Amino acid sequence: MRLTADIALVGGGSFTGFGLSGDFDAHVYLLDGGDEAALVDCGMGTASGTERVLANIRDAGVDPVRVRRILLTHYHTDHAGGASRYRSLLGARVAIAADAADALATGDHEATQFASGKAAGFFAADYDYAACPVDDRLTDGDELRVGRLTVRFLATPGHCRGHGAYLVSGPAGRALLTGDALFAGGRIQLQAIPDCDLGASLATIRRLAGESFDALLPGHGPIALVDGPAHVTAATSLMDGLGVPPNRV
Repeated sequence: MRLTADIALVGGGSFTGFGLSGDFDAHVYLLDGGDEAALVDCGMGTASGTERVLANIRDAGVDPVRVRRILLTHYHTDHAGGASRYRSLLGARVAIAADAADALATGDHEATQFASGKAAGFFAADYDYAACPVDDRLTDGDELRVGRLTVRFLATPGHCRGHGAYLVSGPAGRALLTGDALFAGGRIQLQAIPDCDLGASLATIRRLAGESFDALLPGHGPIALVDGPAHVTAATSLMDGLGVPPNRV
């Protein structure tokens, strides 16, 4: 599903997305930089989900062999559980915040909250979150190139430790891919997990309010191709009145 000349939506489950891949997958975005491409998040990486994501990449006019990077917003299973599978299939470099890298690299089921999710019945009994080597440990402000596109990493903690967003600039404009830091309508996602921090989430929203972009592309739910900053303003307006943005769940 092409969103702009530079970005396509190639994955996302039926529960919180558009039914493009595995049911529990977060949105999976394809950055098309011409001679090089990248995925932002990759979903759970189930066998059937992976096949659908790869087919959607081809349908977007991109040969999967051009996918040279996997850029992860955070280590939760619906966003990063398939990182090891995709890294092996595509030979792509995996990038995530330095603060989250060890949990991904060791497949730490407690730190990534996979153990909690499995206990709550979100994942099939035979599904496992595999450890994935991390090639690029990102810190705030780091820039990467994906062909003709420039991608800047923004540290956006709050939803969990080591959460990050990606600001993508190219011929089609600027898009902010926020993972689970901020959603359309100015919503956030707070969960009963140890590393979810409301204060950090509010500070992240203030930080995003200082960025210039066109499209707001979150990890779940509706997307905004124009006037993306209006959704940040919706959250900051509540904060200015000493309120808290509404929770997505």
